[in-house]
Amino acid sequence: MKLNKIAIFFVGLVFSAVSCTSDLDVKPIDPSQTFSKDVFSTPTGYRQALAKLYASYAVSGQEGPSGQPDISGIDEGFGNYFRQYWNAQELSTDEAIMAWNDATIKDFHYQTWTPNDTFIAALYSRIFYSVTIANEYIRSANEYMGNLSAADQDKAKKYILEARFLRALSYYHAIDLFGNVPFVTEADQPGAFFPKQITRADLFKYIESELLAIEKDMVAAGTNEYGRADQAAAWTLLAKLYLNAKVYANVDKNTECITWCNKVISSGKYSITNTPYRNNFLADNNTSKEVIYAINFDGTYTRTYGGTTYLVHAAIGGKMNAADFGVGGGWGGIRTTKALVNKFPSPQDASADKRAMFFSNGQTLEISDVAQFTEGWAITKFRNVKADGSAATHAHPDFVDVDFPLFRLADVYLMYAEAVVRGGTGGSVATAVGYVNELRTRAYNGATGNITSADLTLPFILDERSRELYWEGHRRTDLVRFGQFTNGTYVWPWKGNVAAGTTVAATRDLYPIPSRDLVSNPNLKQNAGY
Repeated sequence: MKLNKIAIFFVGLVFSAVSCTSDLDVKPIDPSQTFSKDVFSTPTGYRQALAKLYASYAVSGQEGPSGQPDISGIDEGFGNYFRQYWNAQELSTDEAIMAWNDATIKDFHYQTWTPNDTFIAALYSRIFYSVTIANEYIRSANEYMGNLSAADQDKAKKYILEARFLRALSYYHAIDLFGNVPFVTEADQPGAFFPKQITRADLFKYIESELLAIEKDMVAAGTNEYGRADQAAAWTLLAKLYLNAKVYANVDKNTECITWCNKVISSGKYSITNTPYRNNFLADNNTSKEVIYAINFDGTYTRTYGGTTYLVHAAIGGKMNAADFGVGGGWGGIRTTKALVNKFPSPQDASADKRAMFFSNGQTLEISDVAQFTEGWAITKFRNVKADGSAATHAHPDFVDVDFPLFRLADVYLMYAEAVVRGGTGGSVATAVGYVNELRTRAYNGATGNITSADLTLPFILDERSRELYWEGHRRTDLVRFGQFTNGTYVWPWKGNVAAGTTVAATRDLYPIPSRDLVSNPNLKQNAGY
């Protein structure tokens, strides 16, 4: 079967074994000439195809930044997996608001989206495109394993574990964002058919079983090639799955969350103290001792109008100097609301919490007109410069070198603390306070911001997660878990399309299944309330 066509009905997308990043150091394969038996006949072919799986999160097609898109129906720059995931997780919350009028982009922050939303459909398609190519990789890699020597088979088996991790990651995004979704694995042979819809609770069990099945045999924590998944990535994803188990499957798994957080922490491969906070978001953040798993970007080899190129450019406007961010210009789109600013006691005091990376010159704190970039404070967290202030290795006015830290140790520390406060066993309040204070000592450059055990409450943890992890793609998930995303007691500017903010129906804790998929697949039922 030709690798560049997979006729799975709900996706109908293109798979080709081609490297779109420099990290796996492989030569692209011509998708019009390549067959499974040819790709999986050599160890290089296995790596080339694996590179495509990783690239599906970073770039939007076969020719960066545009030219051969993986999915259709949306501008290729908008259709990037990471960009759409970030929008769904951040623009829908208190942490980010968009000035642009592109299609329905403002509906994210207003929480007024519909099943016909172009951006939601693109994200949904992206998720299942990545699932589909992972399925095909796993199927073909196993089928043609006999082509390899015994030593190369051992390497290929590790590649398959990485593919299974990436599939679990995309299914994790699916369970979190959409709930009950179409479900296909490598056991479903390619062809036109209607995938069955799996319940959220059953998908939780599947993701859990997959991660538990692969983690023990993956490359050891902290030893894989940078930007590729290893045991620690699987452990972190397990911890995140368990922390949200009450939402996904109505079961309490806080003890399990602590177990897998402990695995990451006790590995000794990651460190907070050796990495200044700001260094996690710069052009040489690949040197960070804290990053567990990153989506890699590069100004020469991984060009996209999504990814961190989007985060850097779209956050620059008004009186901001683009040169300070290592790029040629700003797009004047994304900034934040006062709800995030007010979580920092002294957001403009350089001696206070250094995580407060705001630009307020010429920016108003209040937002009366969402379309004005200068209303709302700007965020300066992501910059395309190195920690020493020098230019990025592959400096480019349009495309950036900043990798996106999908998983980092700070998140693991805060997950541990939350799971302890929620009653999980296997951890302690004293240890949790120690982890939180390690983050706050770094933030305050000393102990002035440290807390006591009495301060470690769930409301504090929710706010601390925002202070530590804002703009890192966690906020919507956190607010849903705490019951504050839709109809809780917490509102923020322009939530519900009201200037002061208002509650919305709890059904919006999930995004809708796109209308076009409902029409094409009779096995699917829409999420309640849409």
